[in-house]
Amino acid sequence: MIAENLLILMLSLVLLVKGSDYFVKSASTIAEKLGVSEFVIGLTLVAVGTSIPELASSIAAALQQASGIVIGNVVGSNIVNIGFIVGLAAVISPMKTEIEMLRRDGYIMLFAALLFFAFALNGELSILESAFFILIFIAYVFFLFEEAEKYEGKLHFKEFVVYFFKFEYIVRARQKLGSIRNESTGAEDFAPREGFAKDILILVVSCAAIIIGARYFVEKSIFFAEFLGIPETIIGTTLVAVGTSLPELVVTVTAARQDFGSIALGNIIGSNIANVFLILGLSGLIYPIAVDQISLFFTTPVMILISVLLLVFISTGWEIKRWEGVALMAFYAAFLLVLLSMG
Repeated sequence: MIAENLLILMLSLVLLVKGSDYFVKSASTIAEKLGVSEFVIGLTLVAVGTSIPELASSIAAALQQASGIVIGNVVGSNIVNIGFIVGLAAVISPMKTEIEMLRRDGYIMLFAALLFFAFALNGELSILESAFFILIFIAYVFFLFEEAEKYEGKLHFKEFVVYFFKFEYIVRARQKLGSIRNESTGAEDFAPREGFAKDILILVVSCAAIIIGARYFVEKSIFFAEFLGIPETIIGTTLVAVGTSLPELVVTVTAARQDFGSIALGNIIGSNIANVFLILGLSGLIYPIAVDQISLFFTTPVMILISVLLLVFISTGWEIKRWEGVALMAFYAAFLLVLLSMG
């Protein structure tokens, strides 16, 4: 019985991660062949590509009203991303950083963590608060893609706050939706390149793999939480979070080995922002998310603390050094020891 459930858990994780990988690749290829603009591809795929496993598993958990899995997955993934993945990448190769990475994306990542903590103080992430998260994420993506030239490189946190409260991105979103419709109608006259049917088949199969993988991964995670008498939040913060963070691990370590430190770190920071604003937002729209004591008083403060630590390391010589990578990994190991002792 245990061996069978463990096998299903591992297979579902493989389906979830590999399905997400092929889904992003095939969807991007189809979009390009249909003549869809690079903006739309970036908006829908690049921005959330490596977060699809977290998205699928969190939505599956939300549908089962497993709030502990949802919160644990998002908060745990953000801690894993910084503590283990950035730490490991820095140990492999010190990562160069940039001031914009701190003043814009870094501060927005920290803002996301703090805002979630503020919303969680009453023990629940409501549907209204979740909708607010989605609105912030939409504004963030449009801020990155649309406003780069306007601000002439000064895309900092202060400018983002001003941009958010102007609500211009709502008008731009409507314009983009209109252009997408026009592109889709115009695609009828477009002669697709060879292999179009193959791309669609891969897209459908990978989408099915994501859905099936997410469903059984969450289902078996809940099973093991109940069997072992461990709270759902701890299972979500450890098993689910690490499993769904595998794409970030592969992308970040590969980029670090090739001396693309900014890409590696940008992927992690962007993923952490998407995890809070997009994934918690969408999950909370399905069903209000209950926040338990462990999340409120331990894992979320740890997420905030490790985010601050990362920002400090980014600003020290504009490079995350090997010893700083070791420090992040040691921090994550200590976090795991304390968390598992609570179970």
